[in-house]
Amino acid sequence: MDREAFTKVIQSKFKIIRTEAGYTQDSMSQTVGLSKKTLVQIEKERIIPNWTTCVSICALFRDSDTLTSTFGGDPLELAQVLSRGNAFYPDYLKESLYWETVEEKEGWTLQRNKMNDLHRVLNPENRPVHASYLERQSITYFKQKTKD
Repeated sequence: MDREAFTKVIQSKFKIIRTEAGYTQDSMSQTVGLSKKTLVQIEKERIIPNWTTCVSICALFRDSDTLTSTFGGDPLELAQVLSRGNAFYPDYLKESLYWETVEEKEGWTLQRNKMNDLHRVLNPENRPVHASYLERQSITYFKQKTKD
């Protein structure tokens, strides 16, 4: 797959990705940084999204079942390979310096970032599965997962 094929696939799945995430055209256009008019034209397949828009879609909607099943895995990884020639992964061990554990239960971990006050929940495999600046959202998610 090359960039051109990639952008055409994103174009053909744009509306599905938006509706799967529960976004309106207005909220999607704000999230991605497009005018509503441009978003509508992409959804109607009148124009092809630019590369930056496609990468934004892959980053912001990385958890999309549509993108994952369409590309056979992590859409952001594919975008990175198409853009840079290979994919690089963050060193998550370094990142532990910035996170403090708020609570642990049943293998789940609730954390707060010391630098930017972001809150996140890690699953029993130590993978982030939820993040929010709203502490109560992360606490609610944590409690749902730990049956508290």
